Amino acid sequence: MNTSNAATTTSRARPATSSLASSAKVRTFVITFAVVGTLTYCLCLFFNWPVFTYHPAVNRVEWFWGPARSGEGPAMYWYGWTATALIVSTIAGFLATLLPEGAAKKIPIILVWLLPILAIPYLIWDLRQWWFHP
Repeated sequence: MNTSNAATTTSRARPATSSLASSAKVRTFVITFAVVGTLTYCLCLFFNWPVFTYHPAVNRVEWFWGPARSGEGPAMYWYGWTATALIVSTIAGFLATLLPEGAAKKIPIILVWLLPILAIPYLIWDLRQWWFHP
């Protein structure tokens, strides 16, 4: 009978030395981006502030708000509203990372999920024309 003693090795998991997800500045950026992005999108929708208007029928893009033209189909503002919200929330998130850590921690994290939920009734109201259009 041949028996061999195989040596078993165990390895311990090492804690991560640093993680981008645990960075206070990344946390501040993400929270600010989410909060400002929601508010900016709703304001852009309400005041009709697109950074550009897309005319898909003629494949044309013009800066800021542009009316639909006869024979060219509808103008699409959604892309412009979304781009405006992304630009503003990115700038606000970057500026928030420059705040002292104590001030940045005062931004309530509950706003990340509360504001989008509170925005839903407004978005439903604003889109009502598409649901009740004859």
